[in-house]
Amino acid sequence: MADAKFLEFRLDSLPKPATALPKLKQFLSDHRDVTAIATCRRKQFGGHFVGPLTTELELLLAAAEAGCQIADLEVESAEQAKPAQLARFRDGLRAAGAALLVSFHDFTRTKGLEQAADRIEKFEPDFVKVVSTARSLADNLAVLRLIEERSLSAQIVGIAMGEEGLVSRVLGPRAGAAFTFAAFSDETETAPGQVAARTMRDLYRIDQLDQLDKATRIFGVAGNPIAHSLSPLMHNAAFRKENVNAVLLPLKVRALDDLLKLVRELPLDGVAVTMPLKQEVLPHLANMDALTGKIGACNTLRVGGDGNIVGFNTDVAGVVRPLEKRLKLKGARIAVLGAGGAARAAAFGLVAQGAEVFIVNRTHETAVKLARSAKAKSLKHELFAKSHFDVLINATPCGMAGSKQALPIKENELNAGLVFEMVYNPLETPLLKLARQRGIPVITGLEMFVQQGARQFEIWTGKPAPESEMLRVVDLELRRRG
Repeated sequence: MADAKFLEFRLDSLPKPATALPKLKQFLSDHRDVTAIATCRRKQFGGHFVGPLTTELELLLAAAEAGCQIADLEVESAEQAKPAQLARFRDGLRAAGAALLVSFHDFTRTKGLEQAADRIEKFEPDFVKVVSTARSLADNLAVLRLIEERSLSAQIVGIAMGEEGLVSRVLGPRAGAAFTFAAFSDETETAPGQVAARTMRDLYRIDQLDQLDKATRIFGVAGNPIAHSLSPLMHNAAFRKENVNAVLLPLKVRALDDLLKLVRELPLDGVAVTMPLKQEVLPHLANMDALTGKIGACNTLRVGGDGNIVGFNTDVAGVVRPLEKRLKLKGARIAVLGAGGAARAAAFGLVAQGAEVFIVNRTHETAVKLARSAKAKSLKHELFAKSHFDVLINATPCGMAGSKQALPIKENELNAGLVFEMVYNPLETPLLKLARQRGIPVITGLEMFVQQGARQFEIWTGKPAPESEMLRVVDLELRRRG
């Protein structure tokens, strides 16, 4: 990455780190605009270096003399070093024009951060680095609190490792951290949960002129798994396009209480929630829109200044808006394949628009139950096959990446004037291919995904959503993923 100006060199990852020092010196000589950190963490403290403390100090000092501006010494080594030995090391760094960073790493949990910082500050380093491992979203709060408190008196870096710790990586500088860490690329992480530097910059606005500040509104998309969610890409592109000072982060949620703690204490301004949180969150809402109550599922939270949470269901907009652009919904005959959460949003939303909705499901009893609650109709498969509809909606996982579920209808049962596919990954599902072969117009799951996201954007910002930009970035990413 030619534009990287702040690099960490992990000497402990090399079998013979001393042999790399001449190349390091040449590199830093050729790239005088680069700020470099040298790290040579010993194996017993979470690194890979198997040599003694004396050699570790020698290597770090040699790296400083080669041009590294910061040397990272783990606090355990600082505590093991004799005072005279450490004093010589510090004098050597000072003579080389390098700063001392003393670090603490806990690879199992987030606990005792204040005590860890106190251990480090006894050595009066130029930088204090405290790294823990997040087991919950709330662990980020402890790290960010440490940064805010200590940044008044020290140059501090705080990070929680692990996927749950992404919040601390992105928001650390906003809380007052001197810097944060990222991987060179997606395949080269040096710590659990590290994301690529390009992602940190392009997606989360780290190290940009308009970077995150105290005025930045924080949003999230919550679920488990969540790493491959396209919501951060879509919403952050929308925020950028409309000059909204906000960022949306992926939040790995194992328990709803953990998410609610983050919502209230960070605080978050809004959250997009995925299954199973769509039902679990309902008792915690101060208010909700009418369809959320009827459907019994909420996918969008807006948090007020008083901390009260209002719930919305934008999955309905994801179904209704694309169809409204193509036909009159009042009186339209619409068949919905499936009876799960996606089918519920479609059924309730379309009935509210005056459509005649028919639920078709492998287990007919489930279809009957949904139809009864949504004031729709249930239809057995054999009757469905003999009927014709204005729209056929696939609300089953069939066609989804990784799903082995067979197409819920036969080729000769594609009896509709328009086919609506709710699955958006992959872009081209078996159902869409079949419809196109038959010359039937289609609505892709991508359009639905963008429309429900556009409604979220409107709820959170009060502004019209840049739908074309949201569609563009998601479409590009899905094509890149293949």
